[in-house]
Parts: sequence; C-alpha cells; structure tokens
Amino acid sequence: MNKRPTKAQTRHELERKVQEFINNGGTVEEVNSGATGLEDGAYHRNSFVFGHPKQERTPVPEALNAIDARRRVKTEKTAYSPPKRPHKKIIYDDFGEVVREIWVEE
Repeated sequence: MNKRPTKAQTRHELERKVQEFINNGGTVEEVNSGATGLEDGAYHRNSFVFGHPKQERTPVPEALNAIDARRRVKTEKTAYSPPKRPHKKIIYDDFGEVVREIWVEE
C-alpha cells in the first residue's frame, strides 16, 4: 500500500515540473487574480452548469407542509415526562395529630 504524498512533496513535484516545462522552451502567462473565470469581464454562466440553461423551480408548499407536520409530531412525542412514582401521604386526626402514613400513587 502506497502512502499519499505530503503537501511539501506535492509542492516540490509541481515546482520541478514547472521548471522542466520552462527549461524545454515553455512560457508561463501571468493572469490577474480572478480574471480566469471571466469572459468579457463577466462570469460565463453556462460553464457552471455544464452548458445547460438555468431551470425553473417548481414550488411545492404541500410537501414542505407535510415535512413540517411530521417534525412537529416527532417533537411532541419526544417530550419526556418522568414516570409517576408513589409518594408518602400523612393522615391526621381532628386534632392535627399524625395517625398514620400511607403511600399514594397519583
């Protein structure tokens, strides 16, 4: 299994190939930054979509509403409520004295 070349190795290889190209009589043309993607001073729109014109999009509000409704149902279901646990209730007599303690599930 071969290791991927490091960035430094890739840079060195590119620099070597450029120097080899220049030494064999090739020339490098300098272009202003950002000018390479322009045609007559503007971006060539069809180059971004491989030659096809821009397509109109069809609005689908029914589908979006259905998706939103499903999201709301999921969030309502996932709301956590702890299980009901029994708790202690104290029974008092008419004079406020404790008679007994009982466990109540409510």
